[in-house]
Amino acid sequence: MVARKTAGIFLVGALIALAGCGSSSKSTSTSSKSSSSSKTIDIYSSLPLQGSSNAQTIPMVNGIKLALALAGGKAGPWTVSYTSLDDSTAAAGGYDATQTAADARKAASDPKTVYYIGEFNSGASEVSIPILNEAGVPQVSPANTYVGLTTNDPGSAPGEPGKYYPTGKRTYLRIVPIDSIQAAADLEAMKQAGCTRVAVANDKTPYGAGLADLLELTKADYGIDITSNTGIDPKAPNFRSYAATIKSQGANCFEFAGIVSNGGVQITKDVHTALPTAKIFGPDGMCTSSWTAASAGGVPASIDPLIECTVATLDLSAYPGGKTFLRDLRLRGHGARTEHDREPRTERRQQVGGAESAVRDQGPQFRARHLWVRRERRHDAEGIRPVQGRSQRRSGVLQDCHSDKGSQVDES
Repeated sequence: MVARKTAGIFLVGALIALAGCGSSSKSTSTSSKSSSSSKTIDIYSSLPLQGSSNAQTIPMVNGIKLALALAGGKAGPWTVSYTSLDDSTAAAGGYDATQTAADARKAASDPKTVYYIGEFNSGASEVSIPILNEAGVPQVSPANTYVGLTTNDPGSAPGEPGKYYPTGKRTYLRIVPIDSIQAAADLEAMKQAGCTRVAVANDKTPYGAGLADLLELTKADYGIDITSNTGIDPKAPNFRSYAATIKSQGANCFEFAGIVSNGGVQITKDVHTALPTAKIFGPDGMCTSSWTAASAGGVPASIDPLIECTVATLDLSAYPGGKTFLRDLRLRGHGARTEHDREPRTERRQQVGGAESAVRDQGPQFRARHLWVRRERRHDAEGIRPVQGRSQRRSGVLQDCHSDKGSQVDES
């Protein structure tokens, strides 16, 4: 998914390629009309801007806007028009499949669309990818990690990924590593924490259930016993009965494979009550202030020392241009801090041993080089995490926009 908080800085490089995309992505007649008349091309983002995920998605939108501002709103001779769409609803508290489909259809029906940034949730991308694929609209996700969107690796479902691409050509890519890599990071973190018997709960989404399955598939490599893998009802008022069950199973650690809005805070509190010394782990979908900061609706501060979450990227400041991007973000008012951002923040980062060798080749510009385990007690005010080197991404985007070969678009 994840974690996923990278769209803004990615777009800095992508904008350079949009002129090429605008002249070739959808159809010759459409592109010719756009370039000869209005000289305007359209970009859309579709992200859940309501619910707990907005601690990550609102900074994404700010990053996209900043990237466009830094480029002067231009890509070569084209003026770039950006529209932020919201695929969430207040009732759902997160993405809603019907709204996701509406967002994708809106972009697909616009003859000047050259790029679509989304989705944030892997389950949402299962909805939008086929719609945009049939329209020939290039799509990039800043957060999706579910393996089945682009591979038939273990953890995917029958018919994946082909069923998402009705044209037979790949039009989608993601800029974060897939969950087979995150599962390895989670298990390594558990091993280093001394966990031997781990209870896993998942939120029944493609992301959560898929990650939980991968934990089970690779647990033996780390000497960890998964005592149970349980799909929970995200709307349940509490999980006390579940917590009592995993206590009786002898679990000494717990992982919630899911996103915060799907019961992440409540299940953490209930498990902690039943197992007060157990380490509690979360993937990138949990690694946000809405889980880690009590003032943002997260878990009580007393649980902080016991929780860890994995993020498959480095902090933005560690990347070329990252510090400058953060400075510009603050100067332009997108880095304004909320009350919980002003609280003291401490964290531990630890490179996951052996992650380099465990990462399979995912393409020249999107190969994951590092995985970090993060214990995050307070939210990073910028909320944006990058991907690998900008110069590599530029060449990759140009390649993807002009390629008729799906393998060049499918980078992970």
